[in-house]
Amino acid sequence: MSSATTTRSGMPSTVATTRTAVGQSAFAVGSGPGVVLLTSSWWSRPVRSVDLEPRDLPDRVCLDGQVKESDMLVQLADWCYRQRRLVVVLWIAAVAAAFALASSFGGEARADYLHPGSESQTASQTLQAKFPERSGDTLQVVLHSEGGFASAAVRTRAEDILADVATDPHVTGVASPFSQGGASQISRDGTTAYALVALDKTADEYTPAEAKALVEPVVAAGDDTLRVEAGGPVATRSQTPPAGGEGIGLGAAALILLFIFGSAVAMGLPLLTAVFGLGMSVALGELLRRVLDVPDWATYTAAMVGLGVGIDYALLIVTRYRSSLAEGRDPRRATLNAIATAGRAVVFAGLTVVVAMLGILLVGQPALVGFAFTASLFVLVTMTASLTLLPALLGFTGRNIERLHVPFVARNQHAYDTTRWYRWSRFVQRRPWIAAIGGLAVLLSLAAPLLGIHLGTPDAQNDPKSSTTHQAYNLIAKGFGPGFSAPMVLTVQGAAGTELRAATDTVAKELAEVDGVAAVSPALVNAAGDTAVLTVVPTTSPQDKATEDLIDTLRDTAIPDITSGTGLTVAVGGMVASDLDVTRGVAERLPLFFGGVLLVSFLLLMMVFRSVVVPLKAVIMNLLASAAAFGVLTLAVSGGPLGNLVGIPEATPVPILLPVGIFAILFGLSMDYEVFLLSRIKEEYDRTGDNAVAVADGLAKSARVITAGAAVMITVFVSFVLGQDVFSKMFGIGLAAAVFVDATIVRMVLVPATMELLGDRNWWLPGWLDRLLPNIHVEGSEVTPDDDTTPPEPLVPTAPVPAGAGAGA
Repeated sequence: MSSATTTRSGMPSTVATTRTAVGQSAFAVGSGPGVVLLTSSWWSRPVRSVDLEPRDLPDRVCLDGQVKESDMLVQLADWCYRQRRLVVVLWIAAVAAAFALASSFGGEARADYLHPGSESQTASQTLQAKFPERSGDTLQVVLHSEGGFASAAVRTRAEDILADVATDPHVTGVASPFSQGGASQISRDGTTAYALVALDKTADEYTPAEAKALVEPVVAAGDDTLRVEAGGPVATRSQTPPAGGEGIGLGAAALILLFIFGSAVAMGLPLLTAVFGLGMSVALGELLRRVLDVPDWATYTAAMVGLGVGIDYALLIVTRYRSSLAEGRDPRRATLNAIATAGRAVVFAGLTVVVAMLGILLVGQPALVGFAFTASLFVLVTMTASLTLLPALLGFTGRNIERLHVPFVARNQHAYDTTRWYRWSRFVQRRPWIAAIGGLAVLLSLAAPLLGIHLGTPDAQNDPKSSTTHQAYNLIAKGFGPGFSAPMVLTVQGAAGTELRAATDTVAKELAEVDGVAAVSPALVNAAGDTAVLTVVPTTSPQDKATEDLIDTLRDTAIPDITSGTGLTVAVGGMVASDLDVTRGVAERLPLFFGGVLLVSFLLLMMVFRSVVVPLKAVIMNLLASAAAFGVLTLAVSGGPLGNLVGIPEATPVPILLPVGIFAILFGLSMDYEVFLLSRIKEEYDRTGDNAVAVADGLAKSARVITAGAAVMITVFVSFVLGQDVFSKMFGIGLAAAVFVDATIVRMVLVPATMELLGDRNWWLPGWLDRLLPNIHVEGSEVTPDDDTTPPEPLVPTAPVPAGAGAGA
C-alpha cells in the first residue's frame, strides 16, 4: 500500500508500507533520493535514512532537505551566506590575530643557495668549520680619485673610511690597499683602489635592512674628491627593492574587472576577497619563517601569485553568480549554484597549483623549499577566502551587485550564443585543422629562441646603472679586469703548519700559470695550521662562459695534476663556483621535476574528466606553452629591441631557478584555465551528449572569464617588469608571456580545435581504468529549487493506526 503526498518544499513524496527484514511493518517516507524507514518500534530505535535508486533521481538531496556529505562545499557556502555577519567578523579577527602573532613570532628571511653535495658547498663548510673568520661573504669597497692616491689628504680620507668600516661588529678583517702587501689592490694608473672587507655572515644571513646599515654609510662617505662604491653579494642585498607591486597589480585588476563587469560593486567583490586572502597569507608567511628557511624574495613573489589566483577564483564565482541571477534565481540560490559549479572548479584548480608548486621540492635546492611552501600557503588561503568570505559578501550584496554601473559597458548580459566568443567557437569548429596547425606553428615559433638560452647568474654589470654595485663593477673592470669583481675561493687541506703553507704556495704558483687566471693571492693559513685559503681571480667576468670553463679546468685537470702525490685536498668555491654548481645540480634533476609535476597533473585530470585523451592533450599543450614562454624570455634577455623595451639592454644569463619557478607557477595556472574551460565543456557534454555542441557552448560560456582572469594575471606579472631588479624583470616577462600564450593560443585555439577533431574520442577511458580511478566531480551540478540546505522543521511522526481499529480503541 502506498500513497503520494507533497513535502513542505512542494516536491512529491512517497509514503509506502513495506516489511523489514525481521518481519515488522514499516512506513517508507521519501522525497528525492532519500527515504526514511519508520518501523513499528520507531519510538525505541533511531530513525535511519537509506537511498533508493539514486541514479533515477535528479539531485543529491535527502528527505530533510540537507545536501549529502559530498556537497559539504555547498553546505559551507550556505552557512557562510546565512551567517555572513559572523563570517566577516571572523575573517577580520583572524587577519588581525595573524598579524599580531607575526609581529611577535615572525621569523627572518634566510636561504641557503649552496647545492647539496657540491664542491662549492664543501669549500663553504670547510671555511665555516676551520676558518670561521673567512666563512662569511666579502664586501668590496672600491675607492676612486681622479687625482690618484698620491695626495696625502685623499689617502688619509680613504684610510679613515676603511677604519670606520672595520668597527662594524660583523667585520672580521679589512685587507686595505694602503697596508703592507696591499699595493696590488691599487690600479696601475693609481686612480682606483679596493679593500676587501671580510664578514662573519653570508649575504643570505643578512636582512635587507642590515645590509643597508652596513653598506649605505660607506657609500655616503664619498665626496667630490674621493668616490666610494660597494660591490659583492652583501652590497647587492642592500639594494633589494621594497615590495609594492601588489598596489600596481590591484589597480590594474580593478580597471579590468570594471570593464568586464560594468559595475563597481561587482568589481569590488573579487578585489576585497583577494585583499583579505593576501593579508592573511602575508601574516602566516611571516610565521612560516620560524620553521623554514624562506628567501627574502619568496613572500613578494608568492604575494603576486596569490593576488592573481585570488582575483581569478573570485572572478569565476562572481561571474557564475551573476549568470544565475540573470536566469531568475534568488541571491541565495545563485550563491549556492555558483559554489556548486564554479566553486568546485576553484577547489580543484587551487589544489593543482599547490601540487605544481610542491613539485619544486623534487629539484633538491634548499632555497626553493621555503618558496614552494610559501606560494602554496598563499594559494590555499586565497582559495579559502573565495569559498568562505565571498559567499558572505554575496549575501550582503544580493541583487545590488549591478549597482554603480559604468556607462560604457552594457548593463544586461547578452545570451552566450550572441557573443563574439560563440561566433569564434563556431569559426574554430568549422576550420579545426587550420586553427590547430596555425596555433601549433605560433607556439613553435615563439619557442625557437629557447634553443639559445644561456643559463647562468647575472652579475653586477646587469644591475641598474645608477646602483653602487654596477658602479663598483665598472671601476674594478676598468682598473683591474672584470674577474676581480668575483674571485674564486679555494680551500687547501692535507698538511699542517709550515708544510701546509709551503705546499699551498706551490699550488698558488702553479695555478697562476693556468690560462684564464689573472692573479692568485698569497696563502692564508688558519690558527690551527690545518687549512689554507687561496683567492684565484679569473681574467673574465663572472657570467662569462670562459669563467665557467676555467672552473672546470681547475677542478678536472689543473688542480688534480698539481696536487697529485702531495696528499692535498683542494675544493673550489666562491660565488661563481657556487652559482655554477647550482645551475648544473638543478639541471640534472629537471627531468624528475618535470616528470613528477606532469604525472601528478595527468592523473588528477584523468580522475576529474574520466578521460585519457583530455589530460594527455593538457600536458602536451602546457609543455608547448612553457617552451613558448621561455622562448620569449630568452629573446628579452638577448639584448635586442625587446630587451631595450623591458629594461634589459645587454645580453644577460638566466638563472636556472627562474625557469623552475616559472614552470611550476605556469603549470598550476594553466591547469586553472584548463579546469575552468573543460569543466564547462564537460558540463555541457553531460547535459547534451553532443561533443560539438559541448565544445562550442563550453568555450562560449567560459572564454570571457578566462580572458578576464588572464588579463588580471598579466597585469599583475607585468608589474614585476616595471621594477629595477633584473631578476624581477625576467620573472615578470616569463610569467606574463606564459599566461598570455596559455589563455589565448592554447585555451582559445588549440584546445577547441583538437577537441573538435577528436570528437567523442576526447572522453575515451578504458572500462577497467574507469573502475580503478576514484571519481572526482569538478564540474558539479546546479543547485535546483529542491536543493534547500536550510534545516527544516523537525519531522514528528505519529504511531501508525492498525487497520480496522476504531476511533475509540
